[in-house]
Amino acid sequence: MVEFSKALVTHETTIPGVVLFDLPVHGDNRGWFKENWQREKMLALGLPDFGPVQNNISFNESAGTTRGIHAEPWDKFVSVATGRIFGAWVDLREGPSFGTVFTAELDPSQAIFIPRGVGNAFQTLEDNTAYTYLVNDHWSADAQGQYTFLNLADESAAIQWPIPLEDAELSDKDRAHPRLADVVPMAPKKTLVLGADGQLGRALREVYAGDPSVEFAGRNEFDLCDAASYERNWKNYSAVINAAAYTGVDAAETAEGRKAAWRINVSAVARLARVAVENRLTLVHVSSDYVFDGTAESHTEDEEFSPLGVYGQTKAAGDAVVSVVPKHYIVRTSWVIGDGRNFVTTMAGLAGRGIAPSVVDDQVGRLTFTVDLAAGIRHLLDTGAPYGTYNLSNAGGPSSWADVAARVFELAGRSRADVTGISTADYFRDKAGTAPRPLNNSFDLGKIQAAGFTPAQYADRLPAYVSGVLNAEA
Repeated sequence: MVEFSKALVTHETTIPGVVLFDLPVHGDNRGWFKENWQREKMLALGLPDFGPVQNNISFNESAGTTRGIHAEPWDKFVSVATGRIFGAWVDLREGPSFGTVFTAELDPSQAIFIPRGVGNAFQTLEDNTAYTYLVNDHWSADAQGQYTFLNLADESAAIQWPIPLEDAELSDKDRAHPRLADVVPMAPKKTLVLGADGQLGRALREVYAGDPSVEFAGRNEFDLCDAASYERNWKNYSAVINAAAYTGVDAAETAEGRKAAWRINVSAVARLARVAVENRLTLVHVSSDYVFDGTAESHTEDEEFSPLGVYGQTKAAGDAVVSVVPKHYIVRTSWVIGDGRNFVTTMAGLAGRGIAPSVVDDQVGRLTFTVDLAAGIRHLLDTGAPYGTYNLSNAGGPSSWADVAARVFELAGRSRADVTGISTADYFRDKAGTAPRPLNNSFDLGKIQAAGFTPAQYADRLPAYVSGVLNAEA
């Protein structure tokens, strides 16, 4: 008998991600009514926004009909329309909870959310039971090859079926499924890193080293400007990290550079955004301090765009595109230093060759070491931080480029006085075709810190980095 007037509440289970719901059912002498799935209310209680695209109904004439244990490559929201079932769920995903079992009896006043890779089975306890489920991917014959199965009589799971299996109605296929010891666990969905051969890409390779669920693609493996690169089975992915970009600040001011910057930083990003929306992926996109004009003393995440040059304009446009993806992280950074050619390696080279450079002293900001940028990106994904834009540079008091250069010279055994400060206007006075630069590039880091990630002080990172550069050149 259906229990009426329960409150909508959730119950945690022994399997991570499997959530049992009590559903309010309203009844009278005519029958009953319930909101079987109500997105807004259930999201507020912690149900993932899983995006169902198909609704299925299994009608079972006789008590004792038993189906499963099937783990599909999609999420399911299971409920009973009429009758009553004994449900059994077994975690068949890779990881420490593999083999964990949860069982419960369900009537129309209950429902349960089953994540991808958790084996699902049920046994009807009444005649004429209708079992319904929403799924967030369309069933296809091809998808069956991605299923994982477990035998209903597996001794390790030791499910106590109310009606013994020898007396139940089973299919021959369900009788033939493997025991737990022979089950190949379902692998997690993948994270795809694009631009994996750049400075940030190489740092992401390090921070995800040994993780088989992360796939890396350089330009040879995934050309952002080639439509053919986007033709893949995106259902196997959960996230894309876009570490690729056109970064030629001055070259973007030329006719060809302008086209290339818009093609890579905007048009390609729009394609990625479309893929993310259509496949419910999390899109991580790396932004730049150049989306601002540098007049604010400290840039916050909600500051309005005010780019000065073409490069900044394309990065701002890319940010605007990504911002409409429901599951996105825009990670805004500045003065990136990693494995590759950059300002610090250039200054270290000049120091080693005995050159005394003039370096601009009115552009102020913080260095961002790719080891911290990559770690921050992973932190956002691993912790499921709220989606949105995050500033991420290293911490510490802002410095000018000339200050950084002087410190590099000092670490290289040269005098700080060998670096001469010069204004941006004077430095570029006789240099045609250069892009305008924002003078203040400092970020407010409060939001990323509130999300649980505190970047290292850039002054603490610099000595070891410079030492590594000098040793590599020796």
